[in-house]
Amino acid sequence: MSKKVLIVGGVAGGASAAARLRRLDEEAHIVMFERDEHISFANCGLPYYIGDSIKDRSKLLVQTPEAMHKRFNLDIRTNSEVIRVDPVSKTVRVNSKERGVYEESYDNLILSPGARPIRPALPGIESTKIFTLRNLADTDRIKNQVTDLRAKSTVVIGGGFIGVEMAENLKEIGLVVTLVQSGGQLLAPFDPEMSNVLAKELEDHGVNLLFSDSAQAFKETGDQIQVELASGTVLTTDMVLLAIGVTPDTDFLKDSGLALTSKGHIVVNERLETNLDGVYAVGDAIEVTDFVSGRKTAIPLAGPANKQGRIAADNICGLGTTYKGSQGTSIIKVFGLTGAATGNNEKTLKQLGIPYHVTYVHPSSHASYYPGAVPLTIKLIFDHAGVILGAQAVGPDGVDKRMDDIATVIRLRGTVNDLTELELTYAPPYSSAKDPVNMAGYTAENILAGRTKVYMPEDLKAIDPEKVTLVDVRSEIEHKNGHIPGSILIPVDELRDRLHELDPGKEIWVYCQVGLRGYTASRILQQKGFRVRNLAGGYKTYKIATYQPGARKSPAQASPVTAHQQQTAAAAEQQERIIHADAVLDACGLSCPGPLIEVKQKMERLEDGQVLRATASDPGFYEDIQAWARMSGNEAIQVGKAENGMIEAYVRKGVPQSPSAPLPASPPSDGSSMVVFSGDLDKAIASFIIANGAAASGKKVSMFFTFWGLNVIRKPEKVPVAKTFIGRMFGMMMPRGSKKLTLSKMNMLGMGAKMIRGVMKGKNISSLEELIASAIDQGVEVVACQMSMDVMGIQKEELIDGVKIGGVGYYLGKADQSGINLFI
Repeated sequence: MSKKVLIVGGVAGGASAAARLRRLDEEAHIVMFERDEHISFANCGLPYYIGDSIKDRSKLLVQTPEAMHKRFNLDIRTNSEVIRVDPVSKTVRVNSKERGVYEESYDNLILSPGARPIRPALPGIESTKIFTLRNLADTDRIKNQVTDLRAKSTVVIGGGFIGVEMAENLKEIGLVVTLVQSGGQLLAPFDPEMSNVLAKELEDHGVNLLFSDSAQAFKETGDQIQVELASGTVLTTDMVLLAIGVTPDTDFLKDSGLALTSKGHIVVNERLETNLDGVYAVGDAIEVTDFVSGRKTAIPLAGPANKQGRIAADNICGLGTTYKGSQGTSIIKVFGLTGAATGNNEKTLKQLGIPYHVTYVHPSSHASYYPGAVPLTIKLIFDHAGVILGAQAVGPDGVDKRMDDIATVIRLRGTVNDLTELELTYAPPYSSAKDPVNMAGYTAENILAGRTKVYMPEDLKAIDPEKVTLVDVRSEIEHKNGHIPGSILIPVDELRDRLHELDPGKEIWVYCQVGLRGYTASRILQQKGFRVRNLAGGYKTYKIATYQPGARKSPAQASPVTAHQQQTAAAAEQQERIIHADAVLDACGLSCPGPLIEVKQKMERLEDGQVLRATASDPGFYEDIQAWARMSGNEAIQVGKAENGMIEAYVRKGVPQSPSAPLPASPPSDGSSMVVFSGDLDKAIASFIIANGAAASGKKVSMFFTFWGLNVIRKPEKVPVAKTFIGRMFGMMMPRGSKKLTLSKMNMLGMGAKMIRGVMKGKNISSLEELIASAIDQGVEVVACQMSMDVMGIQKEELIDGVKIGGVGYYLGKADQSGINLFI
């Protein structure tokens, strides 16, 4: 007689179990109950359908009931919710949309109910403007809100995987996004310094982050909803996405005698059997064993759920397969970056009291001399015997395969020595002869062998200058561009000749940019009798660890990409494949004029004709680098904007000349440029009178507005853009637009400004607003200083139409071509 197996829930665990059962037992009667309409869908793909990365909704359906029935001869019952399990009579009670309430018997039962989003009992929580994301029905509701109802803004509550993915995808389709996170970091599987990199990427793309805050109440106000936070902040938005976590959907099992944990997870053994006869459980609702630490935990991931479904089916068919635990290997895309983690992080190990070591490496994704190499950051955690306990990685490319390598070694109970011995694929477009995974193993080996002692960025908080000398072993240029406070500079190449400058009675803490030169310095000093430590991961790790997410203004939302811009980007991508770069500079994260300073210093080390590839995240760098190249006698071969928002520039040192070509003529000096620093009405009028006069005489005029001068070119109306508290304060205190400007003298509470405007009108003199319009019509170039905008909390949307964004390099380029330069 064939056995009857009931499966409660589809998607990953249930559908996997059903298919495996049929392949093992053609005669079994297999019934699958699914509460919703769809039995198997790509739940991990839901945010990307909302964000339009996935265009076709039907592609989210992994299996349909019809296809599953035809292929596997399954009795599939959708819109059927199992509401009770009776282990004595071996029956389940089902509430079916078509058949009503009825009971079904079983020989074996597989429970795969999954987890549901947490929805706390807060005032206003029942609002229809508050959404969660679990299934296709939720997806359709959110999609309708942002397309048919045209929501313009959203507040995402929760900084886990779903919250971050939804923040990214909603931003991608044009919404103003604010993410509220109750803790001090995003993405719990990562340690703070690694999640900081991903938080910065969100901020760089305009997502406003609010950390250490939480929602306390919701209130609908017309077409919008207010979110009241614990800090007292009130956010007004079109919709709320609630993503604060999940809880096992096991309430229907509480009276069944099934063993549950205090949090409602189903207790299973290594064969995925519960305490009830013939009952198995899989997926997000079960308690599992942490593969690394051996502790009991819950890891709601699709990969483990699929494997568990297969194992439960094996054991029903008598194969005796065991599940050895989950290690939490996960990955996430955040705009242009990828973050991945496996095993335990530092937070977990500290809670469990497990001793460990840490190392960081910052290698390139592939051979640095091959175009397209980008930096990775890999964090490796291992015990005193070298056994790998966990790892995390962040970068634009190549993160996934490195984390898969390390996850595999962890699964085999491998050590850091195994990482050094891995023979991985290598060709310049894909990796380096020493793969980043090998490099992580090498640095870990050095720590275990005692060839180097390391310190962490957090150790700098308690450094005692009486006992420790902090030494920067980088170059003078690097030191001047940024260093750890209190450190002295002794470049590694000068170290042997300057040992007398160090006190042998103190411990020497060295650091370089990424740790390699620091290791070399530590070896020199150690063999010279000094007690020495090297900063793990170098200054780059220090900068990551000390970054404060949510503490600065998010950049303005990018304007929609036009067809012309797409063609330009495609041309730039093609050019990037052709141009050979002799040197690479990553100036991302620096504000004007930082990127230009680094470009200048890098170019000084190149030979004539060599090419520098520079990348920067400062929007003003697009104009700055072109102006700087013209002014400095270099050639900007290609400047473009990458998909991840970075500006990429290829600059050749010196402009090549053919033997017969004449020397370039000096640029004409018939232009006029002016810096408008003041926000006073009379000075603004004078500026535009001069600009109009110069333009009328045929001169090319550039007006560079900085600091208080930005108020002259602000729009009079309030523009709804996300700002920090400081940004909002500046916005309230500063005049909004030219009509609100005051006089520098005799303002008399605004009466003076009205008098001046009256006199001008009576004398038939154009108003300031008319002068501005006339100047723009005549081709006067109006430029806003990007750095000043950042400082003053002003975003591009708040400026009048026709304003260009630039930096000091752009102004200097214009000034270099001008015969008249004014500062007002």
